[in-house]
This record gives sequence, structure tokens and C-alpha cells, in this order.
Amino acid sequence: MKNWKSACAVVALSASIVACNNTSKQNSTAADSTAVDSSAQTIVVNPLSHAKEFPGATLKIASITSEKVGADSAKITVKYDVQNFNLTEQTEHEHYMANSHEGQHIHFILDNAPYAALYKPEHSVTVPVNSEHHLLSFLSRSFHESIKTADASKLIKFKVNADGNVEEQAAPTEPSLFYSRPKGSYKGEDAKALLLDFFVSNTDLAATGNKVKADINGQEFILDQWIPYEILNLPMGENTVKLTLVDSEGNALTGDNVSIERKIELSAE
Repeated sequence: MKNWKSACAVVALSASIVACNNTSKQNSTAADSTAVDSSAQTIVVNPLSHAKEFPGATLKIASITSEKVGADSAKITVKYDVQNFNLTEQTEHEHYMANSHEGQHIHFILDNAPYAALYKPEHSVTVPVNSEHHLLSFLSRSFHESIKTADASKLIKFKVNADGNVEEQAAPTEPSLFYSRPKGSYKGEDAKALLLDFFVSNTDLAATGNKVKADINGQEFILDQWIPYEILNLPMGENTVKLTLVDSEGNALTGDNVSIERKIELSAE
């Protein structure tokens, strides 16, 4: 069992969040997102309410086909069936975060790599033969917040054999965590507040159960609700965000998709 060395404070806004700062033993409490002092140097993570809901939104995989490319790789093409959700449409929202001018889309996350944003219900990717993969797909609002329902997402595991053919395997049943946002680079107004969004599968998050530990530039936050969050007060330049699925006592879970680290870049212009 790990010993937590930092002091923790509870933040509440539609959910609870425990923030732990490794560099200081002083308690700090952030109220709701409207009361944050943006001039402070300490990184702040605030819970957000979900934006526009999409009842009935459905994402299904219509087909997965493959074509061998050369001797050691295969081109995989995934086609989707999307219902009650309009790709490329702008989502009505009051959030002030980075927004895709191309509208609503699908997040295509293969093996927890940075996602590809799909504005058409089809995507191709090249992978090695004799390889196994996890593919998470989910519908996303135009500003990249995931729709966190079973019908609007699909997680599969498949193998590409020596002939380049796809062999779909049993659906994963172990608790999994997939990283979505923040991603890439942010400039100007988009760098002031960043969306922190992730996708969990085969588990629930709770104050007395599994949680997500977010390590942002060495400052830790424990997230016990599956909702979107905002990150404030990140410095310009390179920042590191690491998400880890932990149990009720803070111990990291084991598995194929339980911990992911990303670098993001912020600039004033």
C-alpha cells in the first residue's frame, strides 16, 4: 500500500475531487470553477458539469476489413454506424475551451495512442502483422468532451494474423482507462483553460472505489467521478499529464490500459 505524502482537499461541483500537491504540505481548497484565482501559480483542476446531452446517440462498428501491405504490415479499415448524432455539427455549449471548427466527431483511440478525430464514419490505419490491439471509439462533442455512455462508445480487442487478416477477440473485461484530452498544442485563449477528459471501461469511479490519479507537472489530483474537468494555471511551454487508474487505497491497478502519460505544449500566441 502506498503512503500518501501530500495533504488533500476536497473540491465539489457536481462531484468530488481530491487534489494532492507533492511539492507542498499546505492544504489548498478550490471552490467552484467561477471562484478560481487564475493569477495563482498552483495548478487547479475543477470538475465541470456535462455539456449538451445526446439521448439515443449510438456508435456501432459496421465492419473491420484488412489488406496486407508488404510482408510485415496490414491496412485496417474500420467503418462505423452512427445514429442520433450528427458528425461535423457544432455542439451547443457554454464552455470556453478549444473547439473543433470541423464540429462533432468520433475519437479513434488505438492502443491508448493519441486519438484520431474522425469527421466521417470511417478510418484506416496500418499495423504490423502478428499483433494484438485494443480499439476504443466514442462519439465526441465539437469541443472534444466524450459522450460517456455505453451506446455511444465501443471497445474491442482484435488480432492481425500473419496473413494480415483481422481476428476479433473476446471483449475486454478488465478495468481500463483511456486518455483523451488535453492533447497536442494550445495557443492564446485556448491555453487558459484546458479540458481534462478520459474514458473508463469495466469499472466505476467512486469516493470509496476506483479513482483516476492525474499527475500534472508533478502535482497530483485524485478524481473520483467520471465527468469532464478543466485544468487552470498551466505554465507556458511543455507540460506533462499522466493519468493512472488506482484502487480505493491509491494503489495503481495492473492491466493493458491503466496508465498513460502525455506531453502538451502551451504558448501565448
